[in-house]
Amino acid sequence: MKLASRSFPHGGVIPGRCAFAIKAPVGHLALSRNLNPELHWSGVPAGTRSLVLLCVDGDAPSPKPAHVNVAGTVLPARLPRGEFVHWVMVDIPAGDTAIGEGACSSGITARGKRDPGGPAGSRQGINDYTGWFAGDKDMEGPYFGYDGPCPPWNDSVPHHYRFELHAVDLERCPVEGQFTAAQVRAALAGHVLASAAITGRYALNPLIRLR
Repeated sequence: MKLASRSFPHGGVIPGRCAFAIKAPVGHLALSRNLNPELHWSGVPAGTRSLVLLCVDGDAPSPKPAHVNVAGTVLPARLPRGEFVHWVMVDIPAGDTAIGEGACSSGITARGKRDPGGPAGSRQGINDYTGWFAGDKDMEGPYFGYDGPCPPWNDSVPHHYRFELHAVDLERCPVEGQFTAAQVRAALAGHVLASAAITGRYALNPLIRLR
C-alpha cells in the first residue's frame, strides 16, 4: 500500500496553509488557514473493510516544559520528546482513494470543531489540542478532526509529522465518543492488513529555515 500527498512531498516541508500557525515578524506567529493536506493512496489489500488515518508529531517536548514559547529561552534538542496527535479518523470507506486538501478542515475553530467534514461514514476523534488548550477560557474544548502544526516557536529542532494510513478488517472501529489515537491503536491490534505513511516537516522558530 502506498500513501502520498500533493500538498507536500514525503520528507518535505508542510506548507503554511496546512498549519495551525505560521511565522510572523511580530508576536512570533500568526494563525493560518489550517487546511488538512491532500492525501491519496493505492494498493489497498483484499479483505479491507475500512481505513484508519492518524497524524502524529513525534518531536513534541514531553512533558510540556514550563518555558514553551517564552521569550529569551530555547527548547534544547536534548529535551525528552513524545507524541502530539493532530488527526484521528476511522471508518473511512475501503473504496475511497483520496482526501482533498481542505475537505476535512478549513480555518481554526476556537474551542474545537464539533463535527468536522470527512468521507461519508467516517468518524473523527479528538486531537491533542484538546489537552493543550485545557484551562484557556477562550480556546478550551474538544478538538475533533484535523488541526495542523504549531510547534513551539522557541524549539531548536524542526518537528516531523507522520501521516499514517491503515487498512483494517473492521467495518466499524470499536471506539466511541471523544476517542483518542491511543484508543484507536488499541482497538486495531490484530486487525491491520497493511499500512503506509508519509512524513512532513515544520518549524516556527525563525532561526530554522526548512527546505
